Amino acid sequence: MLERLFPRRAHAPKPLPQPNAQLALGALLVRVALANKQYVFSEVAKIDQILARTFALKPLDAARLRAQCEALERDAPGTPDFTRILREEVTYDERRALGHAMWAVAMADGARSDDEEIQLMAIETALGLTAEDMAAAREKAISPL
Repeated sequence: MLERLFPRRAHAPKPLPQPNAQLALGALLVRVALANKQYVFSEVAKIDQILARTFALKPLDAARLRAQCEALERDAPGTPDFTRILREEVTYDERRALGHAMWAVAMADGARSDDEEIQLMAIETALGLTAEDMAAAREKAISPL
């Protein structure tokens, strides 16, 4: 009875920010970390570290950016849209460095995952990286294991 008198209103979702290179990179890093259905502290910390270093952010600002990226990754368009933004806004050398950063996130938990590797290869391909650069990033990431 009370439900009919006072129906619950669905909260209007906050509008997503317009993706830019920072948000696209962060969302892709989160997407890689989530590929194996686990999102552990070591991956979160690595994402924060990469965002702080890449964009000269303080730790708290990097964590806030990551939180925005998590929401964007969850609710925004797919990988091709993010990689298109990065292809348009950053140089090839920077995209190659992003490939290395994504591998660092994937390996942050110390375990290899086929799902993460498949996601990574799709992202690297969409970023326009060469097979040689993709192989070098992968080899560097897994060599300590």
